[in-house]
Amino acid sequence: MRMKIKEILDRSVCEVIEYEELRQKLLSGKQLRIKLGIDPTSPNIHLGRSVPLLKLKDFQDMGHKIVLVIGDFTGAIGDTSDKDAERPMLSQIEVKNNMKTYIEQCGKILDIKKIEIHHNSQWLKGLTYHEIARQANLFSLTEFIRRENIDKRLNAGKRISLRELLYPLMQGYDSVAIKSDVEIGGRDQRFNLLAGRVMQREYNQEPQNILMTNLILGLDGRKMSSSWGNTINILDEPKNMFGKVMSMRDEMIIPFMINCTRIATKKIELYQKQINSSKVNPRDIKLELAREITKMYWSAKGMSSAELHFNSVIRNKEIPDDVPVCRVNSYNIVDILVQSNLADSKTNARRLIKEGAIYVNKKKIKDANYQVNKGSTIQKGRKGNFRKIL
Repeated sequence: MRMKIKEILDRSVCEVIEYEELRQKLLSGKQLRIKLGIDPTSPNIHLGRSVPLLKLKDFQDMGHKIVLVIGDFTGAIGDTSDKDAERPMLSQIEVKNNMKTYIEQCGKILDIKKIEIHHNSQWLKGLTYHEIARQANLFSLTEFIRRENIDKRLNAGKRISLRELLYPLMQGYDSVAIKSDVEIGGRDQRFNLLAGRVMQREYNQEPQNILMTNLILGLDGRKMSSSWGNTINILDEPKNMFGKVMSMRDEMIIPFMINCTRIATKKIELYQKQINSSKVNPRDIKLELAREITKMYWSAKGMSSAELHFNSVIRNKEIPDDVPVCRVNSYNIVDILVQSNLADSKTNARRLIKEGAIYVNKKKIKDANYQVNKGSTIQKGRKGNFRKIL
């Protein structure tokens, strides 16, 4: 029991507000209400967001009540906690479309039948100016602009809208509405999470404990973010998920094992020693990570299929069986790349050829005047974006 609690409070965690208090609550055996809010700013939940979701699963496995707040209201307003520029407001239609499969995606990690699910428009839509003013009175402008990303934007002369000041109030009031005992969020959410504690005191509730999880890097080395397109998404097809993991930098292997899987800590420590000793090729350990992550979301069968595809198509550069067929009216390589949607323009097609990114039947093509034979297979990039030409 104590070891499990230590794992919950330490693994993937960068800070706990009132650590000892929360540890004693967990030891008491009392069922706690554990809150996570997710804004549907994108249709996909990526592995960066899986970190707090996995932490929710840890709490759920211990018998605590998981409360998932879908930010259909806050998602439209926009949180800029992790942004270096103002996030644009989304329309209600965009938010509605984005959150269509959110519950399904969360169900890849959580037992959905056992959790509470709320949409924060239930309580935020009905607030009056008087109530919002009461909440805003709890915080000063100085506290808001001390936030690192806000301070940077101010120093850079970038615009900060008054709308952005309201977001922490809304997230804080979510905690009041669902009476959370613990809120989980990324470390970039610190101000918003603390706002929940302040707000709960105002409404005569015991302030929630806070557990902040680590942020993970995306495939380009920046923070994983849908805005930057550097994500591994929960609903990525198995072969794409597997391939993306295998494409990540070696230094990201261990952080991903710690934060995005539940591989035993001792096993991860062993992998770290093997990498440090240079006795093992990091690619072999990365392969274990790709297997584990793909299996988590697509079962052992999906993982096996993805690994087979990776070994044959990526590693051995074979042509897969399920290549999309494209009928064209010109067999010039530039025309074919555009007609098959492998390039969005003839200029881009010529650039790809010049860079050596185009193959015909596994042979690299460097001539923009190359004529393709009917029945040939074209490949864009080493990782294999294929078309069969008819």
